Amino acid sequence: MRVLVVEDHAKLALAIAAVLRREGMAADVAFDGSDALEKTAVSRYDVIVLDRDLPGVHGDEVCRQLASGGGGSGVLMLTASATIEDRVEGLGLGADDYLPKPFDIAELVARIRALARRTRPALPPVMAHGDLRVDPARREATRAGRTLDLSPKEFAVLQLLLEAQGTVVSAEELLERGWDEMADPFTNTVKMTISRLRAKLGDPPVIKTVPQAGYRI
Repeated sequence: MRVLVVEDHAKLALAIAAVLRREGMAADVAFDGSDALEKTAVSRYDVIVLDRDLPGVHGDEVCRQLASGGGGSGVLMLTASATIEDRVEGLGLGADDYLPKPFDIAELVARIRALARRTRPALPPVMAHGDLRVDPARREATRAGRTLDLSPKEFAVLQLLLEAQGTVVSAEELLERGWDEMADPFTNTVKMTISRLRAKLGDPPVIKTVPQAGYRI
């Protein structure tokens, strides 16, 4: 899952991004509305955490443009105001969810995961392929009853491949959705992650390489 955190308070924005990365998400950060619109124009995000009171391009206008653009990202709006009127107005602008400040970081993470589920095609709570089971909510993966010790990136790649339901996922898409903007597009990090993941999954092989196309379960 890839998330954009749009928050002009740098310390808060970076703290949120750090927590999301520990939770296995790819997280980018924008500190104003203009930067947010530039990032969403070139990258696809599952969820955008959007502070309403942004300098430059206000969060309301960012939300309007995101909603009208039809990019498919879920928008979770943050604001220091907790009145019902502000919540209703924020949702009316096109936001999918609304969280007043101050908030508990665990609730923010839970809302991001819930919003991501709503913006993707319906999938079972526990995804399975043969004796492989993956529970995204619990961040657990097992094969033949054996718990797999996966890194956040390995888990993310496995989840993306299972979500594709047998269709091919390119290395470029895995890099875009599983890593943040600091990832080098010319690196072999996806190939190395797939290699480590295959070793942990064991035999018989689960992940197939499709030459010049990508990978599939």
